Amino acid sequence: MEIKIEKLTEEQKKSMKISNWPIWEKEISKFDWYYDQTEVCYILKGRVTVTTSGGKEVEIKAGDFVTFPKGLSCTWEVKEPIRKHYNFR
Repeated sequence: MEIKIEKLTEEQKKSMKISNWPIWEKEISKFDWYYDQTEVCYILKGRVTVTTSGGKEVEIKAGDFVTFPKGLSCTWEVKEPIRKHYNFR
């Protein structure tokens, strides 16, 4: 299971209506997480390292559009307070 990171154009963000999605925020912390649905999110600010159960580390930062696949187990390490728009698919 791969975490997918993309860069979106302003047009793509508008067509997906990302600014209408809910916002989630988290302070500097470390926690385990399991995705029971596919989540897509757009990082507004902050920086996090996500480590999959297989040991792969992924650095995520402001400006990234990220897809977390259903069934993914991972650990989030929030390095800089994070703020993101998110949506489940």
